[in-house]
Amino acid sequence: MAVSGASGGGQVLSLDTLVRLRRGARDAAAPLRLPLPEGMTTPLGCDAVAAPARFGPLILPRLPRVGCVYADDAYWWWVVPSESDYALEWPTGVRYSPDAVVPDMPRLIHRPDGSVPYTPPIPLYLALCRVTGTTPTWLRQLSA
Repeated sequence: MAVSGASGGGQVLSLDTLVRLRRGARDAAAPLRLPLPEGMTTPLGCDAVAAPARFGPLILPRLPRVGCVYADDAYWWWVVPSESDYALEWPTGVRYSPDAVVPDMPRLIHRPDGSVPYTPPIPLYLALCRVTGTTPTWLRQLSA
């Protein structure tokens, strides 16, 4: 299979060439990931949860442990173990980011003691539900 330019006089590209070009473009623009402070380890992988910045100061005092937290003008980002989105529907406006991929590089505003960067995901989820007025997933009415 080959693809030709719309004008009819363009170069013909095979499907293999198009796939190779697409893969090359993806590799060239490597995603930005939250950089962990030196000495931090991620034995459980690393994802991130972003909440609108206005909620950040409301969430911090509700957490039993605060891991690495990053901030920019729009969002506060918490580092959580990989797959912390399993069986959870995060509140509207909250962004869950596998592999801690971020659109822009926020600044580190909190570093925990020790070598583990995680904020516990369930207390974070409950705090986010509280400040956004969202009912936690497991408390919602089930229909038969």
